[in-house]
Amino acid sequence: MSGGIRAALCAVVATVGAACAMVPLVDGAGWLVQAAALLAVQAAAGVAVRRFVAARPLATVAEALTGLLLLTLVFARGHAVAGLLPGPEAFAEFSRLLNQGADDIGRYAIPAPASAGIRLMLVGGVLVIGLVVDLLAVACRSAATAGLPLLALYSVGAGLAQGGGDWLWFLAGAGGYLLLLLAESRERLARRGFAGQAGAPEPAQGGPVGGALAGAFGSAFAPGRTGRRIGALALGVAVAVPAVLPAIGGGLLTPRGRDSGQEREGGTISAVNPLVSLRDSLNQRENRELLRYRTSSEAPQDLYLRIVALDRFDGATWRTSERRVTDVPDRLPTPQGLSPDVRTVRVNTSVVAADGYGQDYLPLPYPADSVRVGGQWRYEPEGRTLVGDHGQTTRGLRYQVSTLAPQPTAEQLTNAPRPPEALHREYTKVPSTLPPVVEERARQVTEGARSDYERAVRLQEWFAVGGGFTYDTDVRTGGDDEAVARFLEEKRGFCVHFSFSMAAMARTLGIPARVAVGFTAGDRQEDGSMSVGSKDAHAWPELYFEGAGWTRFEPTPSRGSRPVYTVEQPAPGASPGAPVPTPDHSAAPRPAPTAGADCRSGRPSRGECPDPSGKRSPALSADPPDSDSGIPVVPVAAAGALLVLLLLAAPPLLRTRIRARRLGGPEPRTPEEAAGRTLAAWRELLDTAWDYGIPPDAARTPRGAVERLVREGSLEADAASAAGRVADAVELALYAPRPAPADVPSGEVALVRAGLRSAAGRAARLRAFFAPASLGRSLRGLRLRR
Repeated sequence: MSGGIRAALCAVVATVGAACAMVPLVDGAGWLVQAAALLAVQAAAGVAVRRFVAARPLATVAEALTGLLLLTLVFARGHAVAGLLPGPEAFAEFSRLLNQGADDIGRYAIPAPASAGIRLMLVGGVLVIGLVVDLLAVACRSAATAGLPLLALYSVGAGLAQGGGDWLWFLAGAGGYLLLLLAESRERLARRGFAGQAGAPEPAQGGPVGGALAGAFGSAFAPGRTGRRIGALALGVAVAVPAVLPAIGGGLLTPRGRDSGQEREGGTISAVNPLVSLRDSLNQRENRELLRYRTSSEAPQDLYLRIVALDRFDGATWRTSERRVTDVPDRLPTPQGLSPDVRTVRVNTSVVAADGYGQDYLPLPYPADSVRVGGQWRYEPEGRTLVGDHGQTTRGLRYQVSTLAPQPTAEQLTNAPRPPEALHREYTKVPSTLPPVVEERARQVTEGARSDYERAVRLQEWFAVGGGFTYDTDVRTGGDDEAVARFLEEKRGFCVHFSFSMAAMARTLGIPARVAVGFTAGDRQEDGSMSVGSKDAHAWPELYFEGAGWTRFEPTPSRGSRPVYTVEQPAPGASPGAPVPTPDHSAAPRPAPTAGADCRSGRPSRGECPDPSGKRSPALSADPPDSDSGIPVVPVAAAGALLVLLLLAAPPLLRTRIRARRLGGPEPRTPEEAAGRTLAAWRELLDTAWDYGIPPDAARTPRGAVERLVREGSLEADAASAAGRVADAVELALYAPRPAPADVPSGEVALVRAGLRSAAGRAARLRAFFAPASLGRSLRGLRLRR
C-alpha cells in the first residue's frame, strides 16, 4: 500500500473515530454508517486524482465536488439535475433541511430523533471535517495539525452528550488520530532511511498492539516500534487516569442512571428540556404546526395540552423525578385528591400529530381519563403521563383522549383541607441554597391572605397583572441558585421564568407545587378544529388542593388564559391594594402556522388542506415552506457556482503565472543572469512535456531528454529543432568553463509547447490546461525558494 493511500485511509478512520462522539446525540447510529461510506468514497476520489495528477490541490477540489455530489444524491436526489447534479432546487432543499435540522436541535432533548435535517448536518459535517483532515494530513503532510479539526468534531459530541460511555468515544477518536500520526511517521522514517525493505518481516516485539499496528503499516524498525509504544501508553493513561480521579459528576467508577433522568422501567426515554426547547420554539421565526385537534370542550381556550410535570426543584431549575412506569390501563385511575363533591365535565378530544413532530411524551389534556393510541406507550401514574417505549414517538400519530376535567369553585379551593402529609412533604421541598429573598417576596405579596388558595391567586395576579413584569423571550434562562431571585429583581422573562418562580414561591409558603410543560390551546380554525404550533409551547405551575387535585394557574402575562376559578376569589379578606382579577381568555397574537400558509398558496407540503366546505381536517406538515427557508437560496447557489468556477480556473491561472515568470522579464545583463534564465526555460520545457503526459526523467542528459520528448510527443520538424536548440543552450549553461553570452531560448520553448499541443488529443489538451501535472512540483519549488 502506497504512502498516499495509507494516509488517506487513516484520515478516514480518524474522522469516523472522532465522529463517534456524536453517536449519543441522536437515536441510532445509522447516520454514522452512512457518513463513513460517503467519506470513504470522497477520500477515494482524492486518491484517484493524486495517482494521475501531481497537483495536490486538485485532489482537494475533486474531493469537495465529490462530497457535494454525494450529499445531493442522498438528501436532494428528487431536486437535482439528473438526480445527481446540484442546481438551484437542490440548494433550496439543502436550505430547507438545514433550517429544519436547526429547529429540531432546539426542540428535542438528547438523544434527538434522526430527522432528515439533523442527518444532513451530521453527515455533511463529517464530510467537511474529513475534507479538512485529508487536506492537512495527506496534501500538506501535516498529520499533527490535522488533529485540530478532529478535536473540534470530538468536542461537539463530548460537550453535549451525557452518558457513561464517553471514554469509548474518546478512545475511538484518539485511536484514529494515533493511526494518522503513525502513517505519517512511517513515511518520514522511510524517506530518511530508518525503514527497511517493503517486504521485510516485522520483529515479534511490541505485543499485540505493536503487532496489529505493524500489520496495518508494514515494516518499521526501532523508531517506529518505540513511537507505537509511546502512543499506546499515552492513550491508555488518558483513558485510565480520569476514570479513577474524583471529579464533579463522577467518572467511570461513579454509578449512573439513578439521577440522570434517562433510565426508566420498560425502556429508555428522553425528558424534554424546557429551558432550551421552550425558548427556541418561542423564538422561531415561523409558527410550525405540530398538532391539530378537535374537542367537545365548551371552552377550548382553557384546554392546555400537557406533556410532562417537573417536580424536582434544586434551586436553579426544575426537572422530572425518576419514577416507575407501567402498562397503559384501559381506564386511568381517578386523579389524586379529586373529591366527588367537585363538579367534573367529561371532554373528548381527537388529536393528530404532524409528521415532523417527534416527542417521547404524549401531549394530553389534564387529567386524562382514558387514552386510545397505537404504538408502544407506558404510563407514569404520578404525573399521569404517557411515555414512548423503545423509540416510540408522536410523529404522525392519531389518538383520542377522554378527560375528566374538574371545575372547582373558589369556595371549594378556599376551604380545601390539608393535603396528605407525604405529598405535602415531597412537593414543598426547597433547597437550602434558595436565596431568602424568594420567600420574603412571597410572604410580602400574599400578606393578608387567609388561605392557600388566596395566596396562590395573589401570586398569579402579581406576576400576570400588578407586579410590573414584562414578557420577553430573549432574556437568558439562568441556571444557578440565584436564577429565581434575579428574575424577581429584573422582572423580565418568559413562561419558564414565571412558572418556575411562582412554583418556587408557592413551595416556600407551604403550598405543594410543580411545573407542567406542554402547549396552550392553540388557534381555532375555520373548520372548527384547533391548531397548535411551535409558538404555543408553554410552561405553567400546578398547585395541589385537596378535593380538586393538581390545579392549573397562569402567571405569565399575555400568554394563555387564566382559569375561571382564579377570578372568583371572594372579596372578604382582600387587601386594599390588591389588584382586582378579571377573566382573561386572550392570548398574544401569533403568526398562523405554516401549514395553513402552504394550503393558501396551493402547495401543501403534507396531508390534506382545508376543503371550502370544511369537511376535512387540514395538512399537518411541520416543515417550513421552500419559499421562506431562512437561507437565501439564489445567493447561496450563485456563491456555490462562483466557487466552483474559481476552483476550476485556479490551476490554469497559476500555471500561466509560473510560465510567465520563467520565460518573461527583462533582458539578462550578465552571462550569469542569462544562464539562470536558460535553466528556468529548461524547467518550463520539462514541465510542459509533463503536462502533456511525458513525466521528467532526472537520469537523462538534456540531449537524451529532448530525444525522448521528440519521440513520445510526436513533434514535427520545427518543434523538434526548437527542442534541440533548447538542449544546446542548457548544455552550454551547465558545462561551459565560464558562462558565455547566449540568447534565452524562450521562443523555442513556445514552439515546443505549440508542437505538443497540436500533436496531443483533445482529452490530453484539456488535462494539460485544467489539471497540469507539473503544478504541484512548481508550487513546492516556489515555496522552497521563498
